[in-house]
Amino acid sequence: MRPLTDEETKTMFEKLSKYIGENIKLLVDRPDGTYCFRLQNDRVYYMSEKILKLATNISRDKLVSVGTCFGKFTKTGKFRLHITALDFLAPYAKFKVWVKPGAEQSFLYGNHVLKSGLGRITENTMQYQGVVVYSMADVPLGFGVAAKTTQECRRVDPMSIVVFHQADVGEFIRNEDTLT
Repeated sequence: MRPLTDEETKTMFEKLSKYIGENIKLLVDRPDGTYCFRLQNDRVYYMSEKILKLATNISRDKLVSVGTCFGKFTKTGKFRLHITALDFLAPYAKFKVWVKPGAEQSFLYGNHVLKSGLGRITENTMQYQGVVVYSMADVPLGFGVAAKTTQECRRVDPMSIVVFHQADVGEFIRNEDTLT
């Protein structure tokens, strides 16, 4: 477990800012204590400093994980968010998309959100902006990238993709054999 380098921190925060904007500081300075990000085997973990101090008693080679996995760095140095970060991103999301009940299952199977399945979308969502996908009952289902702006979504045909799928809560079931 080591702290992130400046370059790793910059890369990760750029990715997080696509979804939650300036609210990144709310992840670190929380009312229930100070939280931090740590790197272990190319994966970034989010944990309180109290848990971090307890984890220092365990050797690196024996430590599998501690805290919540936010994502991982690829071999090319890019950062990929994992679905486990959804519970922390959803309350602070700047741009949201709500899908109709009929489209929920399609999204949870790993498909993109079509205009016909779009319930609501946050105003002024830009193209290629990170969005958190919700059910109509305000349950966070996953996240993706807006394929169209809010204005384009209003006049596009029903079979057009409006949100590119990136991760959803159905991944736990689909990939349970390969998740580590």
